[in-house]
Amino acid sequence: MTRRRLTMLVVLVGVLAVAAAGLVFKPWLLFVDSRVNDTIPQVAQPLGSGEARPRPASAAPLQPGTPDAPRSPETATAEAQPRQLSAGTFISHEHPTTGGVRVIEQPDGSRLLAITGLDTTTGPDIHVWLSAADVVEGRDGWYTAGGADFVDLGPIKGNQGDQLYNIPPDVDLSRYVAVDLWCVQFGVSFGAAQLLS
Repeated sequence: MTRRRLTMLVVLVGVLAVAAAGLVFKPWLLFVDSRVNDTIPQVAQPLGSGEARPRPASAAPLQPGTPDAPRSPETATAEAQPRQLSAGTFISHEHPTTGGVRVIEQPDGSRLLAITGLDTTTGPDIHVWLSAADVVEGRDGWYTAGGADFVDLGPIKGNQGDQLYNIPPDVDLSRYVAVDLWCVQFGVSFGAAQLLS
């Protein structure tokens, strides 16, 4: 093989290697933003754990053996509104990530994951996970969710803005304590939020 052919072969292999790396890593995504503006449901003011419902001053006094006070229109309206079950704030893992998360229960009993004010990097194959692993800060936290049970709510809609994801009705939320933005292709978390009631 002549020196010229060898040089052309090396150049060709180099070009193919760069093209293959580009297809795998998709570096151009670092410079592309996708904003989502889903309408986040307004939630009723959450009551603290174990806190009794406020009783309107105009309600009749409770009689012995009466399970509940009569409900005012304001109380009935509040009960028919979406309510927040838990919330958290993203921390950065492999990529800078900010924003908040809320788990919202609709009046019909369905649940939504609301991501608000998200700002992260676009990447290949990023999914929104409910994770059974607690959030760990720093490099150790990049891989924590990959070794725990999770519910995949689907591909991320965008790397910025407000977005909603349906939580399947059979998901036991007491098992899933965090939200992870998980890069399936590389097995790493872009950012995560611990869910607190």
